[in-house]
Amino acid sequence: MGTVPVYPWRLAPDGLATKRQLRALGLRPGGQDVAAQVERPRRRREPLVAYLYRVEQAKPVRPMTPAKWAALAKANAARRVCPECRRDAGYVIPPSLGICTPCAFPEEQRAA
Repeated sequence: MGTVPVYPWRLAPDGLATKRQLRALGLRPGGQDVAAQVERPRRRREPLVAYLYRVEQAKPVRPMTPAKWAALAKANAARRVCPECRRDAGYVIPPSLGICTPCAFPEEQRAA
């Protein structure tokens, strides 16, 4: 990859974009190398770094196929099922709990 130019935060030249900015334009890096990076200074920590890609070399985002949509729906449905009681919680179970709130806090459910 070699050395890439480093720009201060918000001062990168036109024609460069982050992955998130490319995605908002309906594009993806498409295998190109990082063209530059921007650094945002932070107090008492290393700076935040964002990699930039050339917009003119970016490729269109690949469309979702019916199989990908089905796999995504299945994965999201699995995130709603409580591993303790095996019921659909009606929401995505927080990873911090790992189980639905009625299973995590049964004493509060009895009081209500």
